[in-house]
Amino acid sequence: MEFPISTLTDIPAIHRILLLAVVILTALGNVHGRHKVHKWETVEYSAISCRTHTASLTDFGGVGDGTTLNTNAFKTAVDHLSQFQSDGGSLLYVPAGKWLTGSFNLTSHFTLYLDKDAVLLASEDENDYPVIAPLPSYGRGRDTDGGRFVSLIFGTNLTDVVITGENGTIDGQGQLWWDKFHKGELKFTRPYLIEIMYSDNIQISSLTLANSPSWNVHPVYCSNIIIQRITILAPVRSPNTDGINPDSCINTRIEDCYIVSGDDCIAVKSGWDEYGVAFGMPTKQLAIRRITCISPTSATIALGSEMSGGIQDVRAEDITAIDTESAVRIKTAVGRGGYVKDIYVKGVTMKTMKYVFWMTGDYGSHPDNNYDPNALPVIENINYRDMVAENVTIAAKLAGISGDPFTGICISNVTIEMAPEAKKLFWNCTDISGISSGVVPQPCDLLPDQGTEYAAPCNFPTENLPIDDMEIQTCSCRKKIY
Repeated sequence: MEFPISTLTDIPAIHRILLLAVVILTALGNVHGRHKVHKWETVEYSAISCRTHTASLTDFGGVGDGTTLNTNAFKTAVDHLSQFQSDGGSLLYVPAGKWLTGSFNLTSHFTLYLDKDAVLLASEDENDYPVIAPLPSYGRGRDTDGGRFVSLIFGTNLTDVVITGENGTIDGQGQLWWDKFHKGELKFTRPYLIEIMYSDNIQISSLTLANSPSWNVHPVYCSNIIIQRITILAPVRSPNTDGINPDSCINTRIEDCYIVSGDDCIAVKSGWDEYGVAFGMPTKQLAIRRITCISPTSATIALGSEMSGGIQDVRAEDITAIDTESAVRIKTAVGRGGYVKDIYVKGVTMKTMKYVFWMTGDYGSHPDNNYDPNALPVIENINYRDMVAENVTIAAKLAGISGDPFTGICISNVTIEMAPEAKKLFWNCTDISGISSGVVPQPCDLLPDQGTEYAAPCNFPTENLPIDDMEIQTCSCRKKIY
């Protein structure tokens, strides 16, 4: 910046001082390079709890370049923020960037908040995932005997935890794990993306989860859980990439989610054979609403097969299944024990399905040979109504257990349009009992049509579950924008 001397002498003194300051600041900028200028922006979000204290991952040395490992930054941040548990809680803001990290734990009265342009990249190094004990209700890992790699985001014995954001992404980079699974090279069970254990008051919302090594979201032994506005994306042939698996949980709400999966979009569980029976913690009071599922080889909603602690009072409504193997599938076997009862499903729209209704009493797959062959599951009071399907190969395959039939099945107001290549036997039923009304094509003889004179809709409870009364607040946090 140059001015003629004559020009400068004509400028008043005060203006010369200001001009000199501009020149000096410009020179400093040239010396030190480009300076990041930031401003503060307030964003609002919905949560079960708002927080008093906020920090950014960059405050703890986080680097969002996609290659720097940020595990220590996350651990240090959570450890620091845990001191505010009794002082209004805390929020950790993850800014825009690609944040490579191994597993880290959460704390109570805590929110993990992802910017819309933030991507958590899961490390592909097994050493970044400590090995932990099998779940007591399973007795072993799902992939291998013995322990399991801890999940990418993990927490146990917590209360009041929120994982949310502006639809930021958690990418599990699962291809390496899928390859090891197919080649039989796994030493321990693969990590999940998010697992919360023995905890209460949990919210997971407004996120995109992609390419999980195995299950995506796994609350286990928890209560009062809200999972909403989650997008889950996995290749449809990726192994065991279940979407959301509530497991021995009480009072849960799953809603407004879009799931593309290589396995069940939602799998409801409660322990495996003798281990689940001994642990004895059911999944109950579960609401599932407004879910869209694409899973060509699995179910939209699966009940089981690990259901030995019991599954009761599940209410699913406004469900869309596209190019999916089945709508709601019950999976169990001799040796499971436990029960699946008081299941209510209504308002399901399906396009291109192998099955609409599917119940399996011989699923097999035991943790070991110590299960009790006399432990028979109880499957009863299963209700389906107000469903429409098109391009279906088999209307129903309902197979109970000889000497242990599945009872109290009710199907009403269901229209199934069969595909041109549909099986000649639309309904295949054994060891079941129940009723039907207003179902096309006509069900099997074990589900006799009640006729229009006596027809009534299958039951669906009208009273709220306790989780429906859990309050959501409008919260705000300040984030630094560069």
